Amino acid sequence: MTIDFDFDPNAVLVDSTTDIEGVNHIGLSVQNLDRVLEFYRAATGFEVIHKESFENDASADILFARNNVKVQTAILRAPNWVLELSEFAHNDSATLTDMPVIGPGMSHTCYQSPIDQSLFEKFAAQGARFLNRHDKPVYSPTYGVSYVYAYDPEGNLLEMEELDGEQLLKHAGYLDNWDKDNKPIWMSQVSLFTPDRDRLMQFYHKVFQTNPHRIVEVPVGEFGDNLFDIDNAKVQIGWFRLNRQSKVMEILQFIDPPTPQSTIEREPTSLGYSFSLEVSDIEAEYQRLQSLGVDFFSPPVKLGRFIQAYARDVDGNIFSLRQPIDLDGPFSVKAYDKRGGL
Repeated sequence: MTIDFDFDPNAVLVDSTTDIEGVNHIGLSVQNLDRVLEFYRAATGFEVIHKESFENDASADILFARNNVKVQTAILRAPNWVLELSEFAHNDSATLTDMPVIGPGMSHTCYQSPIDQSLFEKFAAQGARFLNRHDKPVYSPTYGVSYVYAYDPEGNLLEMEELDGEQLLKHAGYLDNWDKDNKPIWMSQVSLFTPDRDRLMQFYHKVFQTNPHRIVEVPVGEFGDNLFDIDNAKVQIGWFRLNRQSKVMEILQFIDPPTPQSTIEREPTSLGYSFSLEVSDIEAEYQRLQSLGVDFFSPPVKLGRFIQAYARDVDGNIFSLRQPIDLDGPFSVKAYDKRGGL
């Protein structure tokens, strides 16, 4: 498939004609909430701002498309959005495996910091296992960035980047002033690895009603060999800018070696990553996306502080629509983005 739209270096999701306000959170379904929560809290310094649990709740069963749901959730606040960790009781005996670096699926999210903040050391001190060859960061003099891929305690993949230079921020999708010097660590992206980049970009182009801001196809050479621990890797990538300051969606396809097709039909409670699109009118967006053929697990359901509905994209990645009961409340996208971060 080839894409039927151009990239636009100024495109941004917040200028879309849809009711999508932005990405509300990165979700991570884990087996042991206490262990994973402590790992991310200690490594990032993010504050735990909310905990909640649901059991014997008919709304939770409808939302997650599963009977007798029992879930505990903890929310960590980054400067620009939140990381939502959830433990579903039925996953307590699931087999944990390391996420493959070539995908498929939502393979990771990325943590960034200024170069003087020792981001890598903070994660290493909590037991992060580096994927990089030689167990050390890979530096790109072109962009002024040092990169690391690593695994958390349950084998979930994460990326870390230490940034040096203002031009890099613009290259990575930061349009307005981002006061990085007062934010030691922040989160930057939803990363979807796919066997067909163009098909998945077509899907999100329809969902977002905006163009990607950048598209590349590159052999990554020695840099990629060391970063991914793969010889002679070749990738093609596209990015959608999610707001004007600090968030992007990265859609990446390994050409060599090829990203495989997914063999797992993911559910809203499956271990691993998901993400949430915050909307101002969830019923309107639910109807619009249904008309585009998006596969939902349920109609919108009120649970806790949100009205929500879970769905799969064309690759089977899990995402949700989420409308806060209080549209201007402290857990809304507006609270993060209007102030340039919390």
